Amino acid sequence: MAQIIFYILLLLMAFQAVLLLKDVLTHRDDLGKGNWLVSGIIGFIADFCDTLGIGSFAITTMLLNATKQLENDRKLPGILNVGHAIPVLLEAIIFVTVIKVDAVTLVALIVAAIAGSWIGSKTVTKFSERTVQKWIGWALLITAIFMLLRQLHLIDLLGKGNTATSLTGIKLAIGIIGNFIFGALMTVGVGLYAPCMAMIYMLGMTPLAAFPIMMCSCAGLQPVASINFIREKAYDRKIALAITIGGIPGVIIASQFLMGLDITVISYLVIVIIVYTGIQYILKARKTPLVNSES
Repeated sequence: MAQIIFYILLLLMAFQAVLLLKDVLTHRDDLGKGNWLVSGIIGFIADFCDTLGIGSFAITTMLLNATKQLENDRKLPGILNVGHAIPVLLEAIIFVTVIKVDAVTLVALIVAAIAGSWIGSKTVTKFSERTVQKWIGWALLITAIFMLLRQLHLIDLLGKGNTATSLTGIKLAIGIIGNFIFGALMTVGVGLYAPCMAMIYMLGMTPLAAFPIMMCSCAGLQPVASINFIREKAYDRKIALAITIGGIPGVIIASQFLMGLDITVISYLVIVIIVYTGIQYILKARKTPLVNSES
């Protein structure tokens, strides 16, 4: 089963590459005003951290905000999902064959996340800039809370002693519903890793099972969500492509050389900055006009 998923991930990577490059080439005279180098460095840092388990969405958001790359925050969810799709697919390809999980459980939760992202992305593309700012702000604060719980090992306690590698019956149904919701929330900037991990632990699965489920769920849902973001032009082409280009070596370097790196101090620093950025976005939403006519 792992080999089948491996090939599916490769196909999704090719699909995402064609989808993104076709749109970029079609609109090569309207790529946006972001900076190639700055956005590429942001992609490298974010996906480097994502491979180490810190996450990429919150880091990308705070770095884009700090470097003032975005003209319109309405495009931020699209940038996050489109820009990080290929690096996340690469992560999943690297790690999917390492840990074994029941095939039915894995596929069911991945499909649920994909379905959630499809519906979520169709909804988010219709949001005004003010609404996106508000959702991103709260998404960052929620992400910071989950990151803190993980750093304090409180989420890990939920999985202590768990041995199951599959879900059945009501537990499988809960897992499907949960991943559907997490997939939808990914499209507004709430990272799937931590909440999915907590759910997997609470349902009695072994902590190791969370990794292929989390990675493959994100890898599956982001190309699907990208369809709607690209179709509705709800992302910045230059920034997203630069993040993709920078993110790929970030994943490779982190996975090959630095998996043993102690990132405790860095993680706490990131949490503080994420909270600050989240509050900034919430305050920014209050100052943005209620009606945004920009399409």
